[in-house]
Amino acid sequence: MKLTTLLLTLCLAGTATFAQKVKYSKEERKEMNRYLFNEGFDTASDKKVSTIILKDNTEYQGYSKSWEKQRGQILSITIEDVDTGKPMKFAAADIAEMYLYATEREKSMKAGKFISNMRNYSTKKYSKSVTNDAIPYENQIVSLKNKKEPKAFLMQVINPEFNEFITVYHDPFASETISTGFAGAPAFGGGVIKSYYVKKGDKVMWLHKDDFEDNYDFLFGDNAEFMKKYPKNSVEWDYLSFLIYQYTEMNHG
Repeated sequence: MKLTTLLLTLCLAGTATFAQKVKYSKEERKEMNRYLFNEGFDTASDKKVSTIILKDNTEYQGYSKSWEKQRGQILSITIEDVDTGKPMKFAAADIAEMYLYATEREKSMKAGKFISNMRNYSTKKYSKSVTNDAIPYENQIVSLKNKKEPKAFLMQVINPEFNEFITVYHDPFASETISTGFAGAPAFGGGVIKSYYVKKGDKVMWLHKDDFEDNYDFLFGDNAEFMKKYPKNSVEWDYLSFLIYQYTEMNHG
């Protein structure tokens, strides 16, 4: 009798879990597959004026000349003052926010990469790959890959339009899923970035594709309406930017 009851309980639990899975239409999946993050850039133009705002609200403007990095994240930056031409070095720990411009070379590389993959035409915006806008960075205390001693870095915000609750930062060392194609022809599929740095509340973490399900409740679990519409067993890592956008919209009510 006890064994029968146990089997029935397990069966009902399995059925309930299965019932929670949401099926989406082809149109909904196409919408979910849109990539809404800004492009990540790893260089800065020395032809356009960068802006640095320190934690005491002092503002400096100049041309980016050099920087120190660790795993691609900025530890310090040196600019040439726009008025005096004098070099000035700033530690990431002293900077609140910073605005740089991508180099023409890197923009061209991003544009070429965009054109070479057919998947991008239905998921990304070309303008984000070749942006002429200032690129925002902000100071965060981060443990690189969740393993290193936490340090202050200047990290590029890639969702500035919808980062009220969750901020996503570019991971310069992130790998991508492999795309396939024929010689001389655009590739298909692939190109999905496998990791980002993510901040929610006071917690900043390195989030990898393989750890997405384990952290799903941390990211979205405080919004019951969202969890009902997008339960973690119904969505994929590829939809991360869409999910964060939707979570932000639904939190606004």
